[in-house]
Amino acid sequence: MQEARKQFFQFLARKKLKFTSQRGLIFDVFWHIKDHVSPEELYNAVKQNDPRVGQATVYRTLKLLCESGIAREVNFGDGVARFEPAFGQSHHDHLICTNCHRSVEVMDPKIEKLQEKLARDHGFTLTGHKLYLFGICPHCREKAR
Repeated sequence: MQEARKQFFQFLARKKLKFTSQRGLIFDVFWHIKDHVSPEELYNAVKQNDPRVGQATVYRTLKLLCESGIAREVNFGDGVARFEPAFGQSHHDHLICTNCHRSVEVMDPKIEKLQEKLARDHGFTLTGHKLYLFGICPHCREKAR
């Protein structure tokens, strides 16, 4: 966490922005949430610590966290933007239940190699990718029985 916080501080300094106590709180709350979080969920969690923090401040800070490489946006196909830590995290893909929107982070070296091969076969040099696989999770399938 300290390295991520330091990177965020340095990013803000390069942008000539201040590392305020509110930005620090938003960073801390975001970093300790163990799930993919929407801006609204993050705002509600931050408000529990300091009700004076405004929703716009949370949204702006979340944008800065993404620009700095601390966070990244994930899209689970339900129209809600969610965010996860990116700093120090290994690449992974997501399995997403289209019923309950539960997500599972997965990593498969065979899929990674296949994506690289597909890019090469088409003359591309990969600079990144996002893979979302949609389906019905075991819990929802069991409930439907």
